[in-house]
Amino acid sequence: MYRRIGEVDAPKVSPVYGRIAIALSESEAALRVIETAPPRKRTPTIILAALHDLALAGQAPALAQAFADSRANAIAGDHRGYVAGPADPRQPAAQSLQDVGAVAAEVVLGSWELVLERAVARKLRADEGGRHAVLHPAVAEVARRVGARAVGLIDVGRSAGLNLTVDRAGISYSNGQALGDASSAVQVSASVVGGGSVPAVVMPEVSARVVVDVDPVDVTDAEEARWLRACVPPDQVERLARLEAELELAAADPPLLVRGDLVEVLPEAIARVPDDVLPVVITTWALSGLGLEDRLRFLQRLDEAATRRPVAWVSVEGVGVAPGVPTFGDRRASGHSIIGLGVFEHASMHAGAVGRCWLRGEMLAWLAEHS
Repeated sequence: MYRRIGEVDAPKVSPVYGRIAIALSESEAALRVIETAPPRKRTPTIILAALHDLALAGQAPALAQAFADSRANAIAGDHRGYVAGPADPRQPAAQSLQDVGAVAAEVVLGSWELVLERAVARKLRADEGGRHAVLHPAVAEVARRVGARAVGLIDVGRSAGLNLTVDRAGISYSNGQALGDASSAVQVSASVVGGGSVPAVVMPEVSARVVVDVDPVDVTDAEEARWLRACVPPDQVERLARLEAELELAAADPPLLVRGDLVEVLPEAIARVPDDVLPVVITTWALSGLGLEDRLRFLQRLDEAATRRPVAWVSVEGVGVAPGVPTFGDRRASGHSIIGLGVFEHASMHAGAVGRCWLRGEMLAWLAEHS
C-alpha cells in the first residue's frame, strides 16, 4: 500500500509525500511500528498527516526543516526532484527528496509513540476549504427569493464550517464577474462555462453561523486548527496558504458548534438562528454519506422546522443525491454536481436546480434565469 501510494498516487499531488511513502515501504522497522496501529489507522494518509502535525508542533525539527525546504522548492517551481536549500552559500547543500523520506522514517522509528498517538486519536480532515464561488450566488439568490434581509448560515457535515465565511471572501470568475469582498484575505476563483453568468445579487447580512457535524472542529483551538493544516501535504503551498487565510477568517467570528447526528440535531441548529432571520441550511457533498432513508428524514426535518417561518436550503450534491432537487435529466455518477435551491414554508417545499458544477466548485454553469 505504501509503495503504491509513493509510486503512483502521491507524486501527482505531493512529491514529498511520494518520497516519504516509498521510504516507509522500504523500512521493515518502520512498517512494524505502523502495523501496531489499529487497521484503519495504518493507511498512508493518516500516518503522513501525523508526521506533518509533529513537524508543525515543533516535535520533529529535522522533518519540519525538510518540509520548509520542500515548500521553498514548490514556490521556486523546481521539479527536478530536489528541494531548495538555504540561500546562504555557507549553509549545507540542498536536501534531496530521498533525504526527506529518510528523515520521516527516522521520526517514525524515534518518535513512534507520538506518531501513533496522533494517528489513533485523530481523523483525517481533508478538503475542508469553503466552496465560496458556488455558494455566494446561491445563498444570495435564495435569500432574494424569500425576501430576507438577513440570513443565518448552517453548514451541515463540514466539520470546520469554512463555508460559513462565504460573505467575507472575494470571488473572481473567468467571465470577468466578481463577487464578495475584494479586500478579503480569502480570494478564490472559478471558471464559468456555458456562456452564462452568475447572478450579481447582493449578499444579505449574516446574523448567525452554525456548524452541524458528528465531530465539529473548533477553529479557535490551536491544536485542532493545526491538525487541519497537517492534513494538507506540506508542498501544496497555495492550498496551505488559502487554508491558513480561511482559518483566520473563521476564527475572527467563530461559529456555534452543534455536535451530533446530522439529521437528528438539525432542528437544534435551526433553532439557534434568531426568529427574524432566514435560516439557510447548506450541504456541500454532505448527503452522499447518508442512505436514502436518512436523506428523506433530512428533508422532513427541514419541513418540520418551517412551521413558524421559512427555511431555505442550498445544496451542492451529486446528481440525484439531494431529494426533491431536479437534475436536468442528468445521469447519476456523471462527474458533476447539481446546485439546488429549496424553500420550505407553510408545509410546502419549492425546490429548483440553478446550475451544475465540477471540480468541487472550481467550475460552474449557472442555468437559472436571472430576475
